[in-house]
Amino acid sequence: MAPKKIGAGKSNKRDSSILAKISNSEIVSQGRRAACDAVYVSKKLLWSTGKAAWIAGTTFLILAVPLIIEMEREQQLNELEFQQASLLGTPPPGALK
Repeated sequence: MAPKKIGAGKSNKRDSSILAKISNSEIVSQGRRAACDAVYVSKKLLWSTGKAAWIAGTTFLILAVPLIIEMEREQQLNELEFQQASLLGTPPPGALK
């Protein structure tokens, strides 16, 4: 068994009381409040950012998808006209330029 140091119990009590004083001090309390406030603001900012991203994405889908569908229809009609013109033997619409 290792020999005990003289006065070791006193230093542990003194250390715990110093830690208690530090953790209960006003500056530590202010730091904790500041950290909690920063977390609260960060959460609200992330929530708002996510909400804005969802609104932007939804708006894009509502506005852009019908345009894309219309462009695809127009492309299909142009291809159909080109196929019909080539089957009938007439020159394609852009070939007379």
